[in-house]
Amino acid sequence: MGQQYADITKLREMAARHDRAAARAQQRASRLNTRIEKLRHQATVLREKSQKVLAQIPEIEQQIKQHSRDIDAATGKSPGTPVSSDVTSLHYRVRKLQQKIVDRQQKSRSLELRAATKTQKTAELKVKVDRYTETARLQEQEAAQFRQRADRLQLVSEQDVAAHLESTAPPSSEPPPHPP
Repeated sequence: MGQQYADITKLREMAARHDRAAARAQQRASRLNTRIEKLRHQATVLREKSQKVLAQIPEIEQQIKQHSRDIDAATGKSPGTPVSSDVTSLHYRVRKLQQKIVDRQQKSRSLELRAATKTQKTAELKVKVDRYTETARLQEQEAAQFRQRADRLQLVSEQDVAAHLESTAPPSSEPPPHPP
C-alpha cells in the first residue's frame, strides 16, 4: 500500500513539474508577444514619419519651380545683360532646395530601413513565440498524462483498500437486518 501512495505522489510531482515548465513557456511566449507588439508599433511610427518627410517634397519642388520662373523672368527681359546678384541668389536657393529634397529622400529611406529592421525582428521573435507555445502545449500534455496515471493508480489503490477493509472487518455484534 505504501508503495502505491509513493507512486501516486511521484506521478503528481512529475505532473506539477510539467505544469510549471508549461507555465514558464507560456510566460515567455506572452512576454515575447508584448515585445512583438511594441516593435510593430515602433515600425508603424517610423513608416508614418517616413511618409511625412516625403510629403514635404512636393512643396519644395513647387518652390524650385517658382524660383526657376523668377530666374527665367529676370534673365529673359533683356538678353546680354549681366546677371545680377538677385539671379545668383535665386540659383543658390534652387540648389539649396534641391539638396533639401535629396536630404528628405535620404531621411525617408533611413526611416524605412529602421522600420524594416524592426519588422524583421518581429518575424524572428514570432518564431520563438511559436516554439515556446509548442513547448507549453507538449508540457501540458505530459502533465495531463501523469495526472491521469496518478488518478487511475489512486482509484485502483482505493478499491484495493476498500476490498481489504471489507475482508478484515470484524463481525458486528448485531445480526444483519432481515428482509420483511
